[in-house]
Amino acid sequence: MVEGRLKKTQFNVYLPADLVREIKHRSIDEGLSLSAFVERVMSDYLEEKR
Repeated sequence: MVEGRLKKTQFNVYLPADLVREIKHRSIDEGLSLSAFVERVMSDYLEEKR
């Protein structure tokens, strides 16, 4: 998936605070925005399940 080519939409999810904190830190470590990081992780997960 190429970021910026597809229309993006916002959605809200509720997660435990500790998990959100860990995700934010990991996205910083990876040098990605939070949105880009979550997109990559979720896309990778879905691809594994195909």
